[in-house]
Amino acid sequence: MDFNNKRIELICKLKKEGYIKSGHIEQAFLKIPRENFISENFHNFAYADNPLEIGYGQTISAPHMIAIMCEELNLKKGQKILEIGSGSGYHAAIVSKIIGKDGHVFSIERISSLANFAKKNLIKSGVKNVDIIVGDGSIGFNEKAPYDRIYITCASPRIPLILIKQLKDPGKMIVPVGNVICSLTSLEKIEGKVILNNLCGCAFVPMIGKNGY
Repeated sequence: MDFNNKRIELICKLKKEGYIKSGHIEQAFLKIPRENFISENFHNFAYADNPLEIGYGQTISAPHMIAIMCEELNLKKGQKILEIGSGSGYHAAIVSKIIGKDGHVFSIERISSLANFAKKNLIKSGVKNVDIIVGDGSIGFNEKAPYDRIYITCASPRIPLILIKQLKDPGKMIVPVGNVICSLTSLEKIEGKVILNNLCGCAFVPMIGKNGY
């Protein structure tokens, strides 16, 4: 399969459908090979705009959902980002390219085998500014707080207050709120106030942990 052409075709589709709006997000999708973040069994579907199984009951998100989240977060060069749910590392890899070499992604994954898979995939893809940490993402990662942006890649029963505390002011966070079928919720923290905005419906695997299911 010609992955490069398939990648370009997918990006053109996402742009036409309005999911990718920014040039720097388009470039990030161009630079990161999605085939590096899935098993060979799924290589024929590497650039289908669908979630794919990555083992352990987890999935890699559909590219359009990653694009929605990246656009809404308004990511900037040099930012410090917290990701809850590393999966296979693809979403973090995209974000890493948007924030550049002076930015950094700290990604929390509760399944150690999946965390190791993500680490190998990031190395294979030449991504150096992402740290994968094994732990309970529902409580965040206070060691490196506060963060410019936080995003969650699993369904949360609510927006964890502890994550709001770990968010900079001003800062933005995205959380899928619900149980599998969710409302993708954007949170903005400005001068001590929290502003919520429901973006769209979505589906994610459930968050497991102290503040999850």
